[in-house]
Amino acid sequence: MRRMLIVEDERDIADCLQQFFQAHGFTVASAFSGEEALTRLEEGEAEVILLDILLPGLSGIEILKRAKALYPRARVIMVTALDRDELRVQAHRYGACGYITKPFDFSKETWAAVFHPSV
Repeated sequence: MRRMLIVEDERDIADCLQQFFQAHGFTVASAFSGEEALTRLEEGEAEVILLDILLPGLSGIEILKRAKALYPRARVIMVTALDRDELRVQAHRYGACGYITKPFDFSKETWAAVFHPSV
């Protein structure tokens, strides 16, 4: 099974994402703060990380940097309400392979970076 870490401080969004990706064959863990995300990453590798930018504690960009240092091959997709070009560029510079803005839908097209690694 593919392993995913969802880092999202809004529990209802995290729960919806978890249910969706579990139904598509992922083993999913969740973290609700930057610090909790680091703990989860230290516990084991995630192939895919869905990462909010605005988190309690460490920012999503800082978690992105640390996650890519630990697991360079992990696919990190930013999932955020912040639709700003400078954040999108910064996220890609640090290794994010996707940037999805809220509100989002649950179509496979929206989540192409998760389902199709070459995207």
